[in-house]
Amino acid sequence: MAYDLDRFVADCRSTLKQDPGPAGREKIRTLLERLLKDPDFIAQHCSDATPGGLHVLHDDPELGFQVLAHINEKARVSPPHDHGASWAIYGQASRYTDMTEFERIDDGTDAAKAELKVTKSYRLNPGEAGIYQDGAIHAIDYPDKSRFVRVTGTNLDKITRSMFDRTTGKIAQMTPQRAT
Repeated sequence: MAYDLDRFVADCRSTLKQDPGPAGREKIRTLLERLLKDPDFIAQHCSDATPGGLHVLHDDPELGFQVLAHINEKARVSPPHDHGASWAIYGQASRYTDMTEFERIDDGTDAAKAELKVTKSYRLNPGEAGIYQDGAIHAIDYPDKSRFVRVTGTNLDKITRSMFDRTTGKIAQMTPQRAT
């Protein structure tokens, strides 16, 4: 039996009700990898025929999590950013996304500036997923025609998120509907 979006959402709901913390999110990461192996899901939501842009596949009215398909027509390198008080799981559907994780190495007392250090870099290939817990700073780099599914703990447009300029150290607030 295929593992489809409806089953994935039901499993996410069940998992988050039992354990909304890091262990539950890790389970969702593995479930997303399972979903990304379903050819019918990919054909319907992440194929070359899918219109470009950001598509909300599920917005949970009770638990608040979202499932989004990012259908990227053009390559992009994001600045380092966080998802504020939310977590995010990126799952690669096609092509790849290069992920870079950072940590702040300044003392954090200046709300307008930060100094970052790369802690990890890796590539997500189709069928693989990576998780970023609350406040984790990361950047993404993907080529033309890359597609990924992102599961977030909440609608990121409704919370404060930050992006970081690695050259100047400046911290800025992110605008809604950024594909990062």
